[in-house]
Amino acid sequence: MDSVHPSGRDEHRAQARDPSAAARRNQEALLLGLAVLISCSGYAYTGLATTDRIPGGFAGFAGAMACLALVPHLAARRWAPYADPLILPLAVLLSGIGLVLLYRLDFSYGERYSSDPTASNQLMWTVIGVGLCVGVLVALKDHRRLQRSIYLTMAVALVLLMAPAFFPDDTYGAKRWIYLGSLSFQPGEFVKTMITVFFAGYLVIHRNALALTGRKVLGVRLPPGRQLAPILAVWVLSLLVLVFERDLGTSLIFFGLFVVMLYAATERFSWVLCGLLMASAGAVVVGSVEPHVKGRIDAWQHPFEALHSQQAGSDQLAKALFGFGSGGITGTGLGRGHPELIGFAGRSDFILTTVGEELGLAGTMVVLVLYALLAQRGLSTAVTARDPFGKLLAVGLAAALALQVFVVAGGVMGLIPLTGKALPFLAKSGSSLVANWLMVALLIRISDSAGRARAARRPD
Repeated sequence: MDSVHPSGRDEHRAQARDPSAAARRNQEALLLGLAVLISCSGYAYTGLATTDRIPGGFAGFAGAMACLALVPHLAARRWAPYADPLILPLAVLLSGIGLVLLYRLDFSYGERYSSDPTASNQLMWTVIGVGLCVGVLVALKDHRRLQRSIYLTMAVALVLLMAPAFFPDDTYGAKRWIYLGSLSFQPGEFVKTMITVFFAGYLVIHRNALALTGRKVLGVRLPPGRQLAPILAVWVLSLLVLVFERDLGTSLIFFGLFVVMLYAATERFSWVLCGLLMASAGAVVVGSVEPHVKGRIDAWQHPFEALHSQQAGSDQLAKALFGFGSGGITGTGLGRGHPELIGFAGRSDFILTTVGEELGLAGTMVVLVLYALLAQRGLSTAVTARDPFGKLLAVGLAAALALQVFVVAGGVMGLIPLTGKALPFLAKSGSSLVANWLMVALLIRISDSAGRARAARRPD
């Protein structure tokens, strides 16, 4: 039975008795101030490097970043006082770095292609994302309420996942957008969170059957046929997404997320083995049949041959590798490179190339470490959570973030075929940005519940 969330007066009394809650929020405030300072410094430096003066909108940018840090921090103080103090600063810092990079790219894209600026639009979506984060903290007092409607959540997720296939237009070869008049959004970005909620609820109910049954073959306990049905269904669905929507990134994240959560719930390596075999078989079949996926695999295997191709965008990987190589260890400096040569994708998945070229290997590692820290805080939340649903939900949210960073970074670095997904928090994509702030809100809520439980067990 769910515990009743304490009233505001009870919360203040609890915090007065337990100074650890106030200490966490003070640490968060200090880290948020550092995140705002780094973002504003990067914005000012970019203006000096590209126009030899501090940008005219610097005061507005600084004020916006301060509000984007202050509002969710005050919300956390009021509605999630025991939450992990690192989650929110990491999200704000990554969002700030993304705004700086887009401002820098707007300058070069405007000179070369006369394209419209995107940093101001990204700032608007950041405000919407932070507003959604605050709204979730206010409205969702207990994350376990999500467990009550997991099948409805999954039904809505499936409708959203399949919806892009019914829209006639392809965007850069894939169908991942829904168009409503002049507006468009990628439902797959929200689906990954909704599916994570469903998987967490489903596995809490069935984990004993999935973990304790099955026959042993060559020392490996294989899942029984009846319990193998869910992973087969998810495998088939991921292949359908890959075939009909040609969305390699969503398919990889969707299936990989399920396998990770299965392993976390059952601690059986056989699920990982089955998942790897099925993913490999599906990739071979679809990669041989579907032309768009096959083209991405060919471009991945022979990136420099694509430099002589007449197909738009086929040479992006080769140019990205040249960009990473020219950056060296410390990079050319913000505003001193030529990331716009990659073309339209320089603001989406290939935005990491801008980091590699202008901030070098050092800057790229900093960005990847920030992602790793955010995923680690999610896993740490899972370890400290008291309820099984919260544990699995935190694992799934951290895994979804890590998988998306891997498929994007691995694609632009030539480790795996390109997927076209947006790099979380950094890339130009309103849908991805809002969905990632929703993920942050859920992690804050789960970590607050875990911290509250620890405080309740601590002697007065």
